[in-house]
Amino acid sequence: MPSPTLETLVIIGSGPAGWSAATYAARAQLKPLVYEGAISEKNRMAGTLPLGQLALTSEVENYAGFPHGNLGGFLDSALPKERRMMMPPHEGQGVTGPELMELMRQQAVNFGTRIVTDDIAKVDFSARPFKLFPAEGGEVHAQCVIVATGASANWLGLPSEEKFKNRGVSACAVCDGALPRFRNQPLVVVGGGDSAVEEATYLSKFASRVHLVHRRDALRASKIMAQRAFDNPKIQIHFNTALAEVLGDDAKGVTGVRLERTAGGGTETLDVAGVFLAIGHTPNTAFLAGQLELTPKKYIVWKQHFRTATSVEGVFAAGDVADDYYRQAISAAGTGCMSALDAERWLAHHA
Repeated sequence: MPSPTLETLVIIGSGPAGWSAATYAARAQLKPLVYEGAISEKNRMAGTLPLGQLALTSEVENYAGFPHGNLGGFLDSALPKERRMMMPPHEGQGVTGPELMELMRQQAVNFGTRIVTDDIAKVDFSARPFKLFPAEGGEVHAQCVIVATGASANWLGLPSEEKFKNRGVSACAVCDGALPRFRNQPLVVVGGGDSAVEEATYLSKFASRVHLVHRRDALRASKIMAQRAFDNPKIQIHFNTALAEVLGDDAKGVTGVRLERTAGGGTETLDVAGVFLAIGHTPNTAFLAGQLELTPKKYIVWKQHFRTATSVEGVFAAGDVADDYYRQAISAAGTGCMSALDAERWLAHHA
């Protein structure tokens, strides 16, 4: 068996944080190697395919630098033919999630980033060089590592929910709520915590009405957040109620929901144009298996204020895997930049 290769910097993950880190690291001549994830049914079901969560969204209207305009020609010129051919023709006015991620990926490649389409199954950060174990076998050693594996939205697991993802079913109101299909339409938010109330409040700016569906008899949100929901005339709270089925068709996408009462029985059907899941996120940190300090919610802990350093020197974290507050593409890209700069400076003193 050949000896493991020794890499200067390995980046695990391929969302906005990972590609931003790769671009900055490659420009700094660190020759980064990115493990972008495997193309597998397991990753598809978990929402962890290459290119991250943004590749599962439609239009992206809130990422700076992509105003409305016809981007088709630019995509044709910027991306290799073999990857452009796998994408649908550009439609609409703004950039889509898959298009934005392909452009980020290509920018990193243009500066010399190398990419492996595989998962890192486990790591050993107990000593340097760090040891990484790809799912397809073998072993890679690295002087420095950036973890940018993101967080996956929690879903209910309904077949109808899966069917209408990106066609009216979303897990991010801030990402999708202002899209034309949701404006002045009734919408549903599922959940009862602070995140659910925040999503419902945000959506009330655009929707004609927001139905907040919660399976218990009281919101889990903090009192001040719960009061905001009660005080908002556009929000109607459905207690002791669960989402049983998303209704719709191929032409329109989501057209309604069927709700089930969790106390007393009975069902109810609502005509709505969108369903937003706000039942939390799960950071993709299981593969770390105790190698880094995590929060109680399993997010990686940043050990220095406004820095991306983790509990292990030489290992950095970027994006949603360490951020349970903002969870936006633009903030993830920002911390990806920060992690590459932190890694570059750390390597200058320790390599």
